[in-house]
Amino acid sequence: MRHLLEPGALVRHPGHPEWGLGQIQSVTGDRAAANFEHAGKQTLDLRRVELEFVESDV
Repeated sequence: MRHLLEPGALVRHPGHPEWGLGQIQSVTGDRAAANFEHAGKQTLDLRRVELEFVESDV
């Protein structure tokens, strides 16, 4: 999954579905920054959470 995490990728956080859809802003080492619809920008430790990749319909 980590290889799919690049800027622009759409994701969901399995532990926080209320955050809505997120878009990856950056990935550095074990950290990713994503902007979520209902939670804003979040910095995530990829060692602790496996984000769910969402395929774009476009």
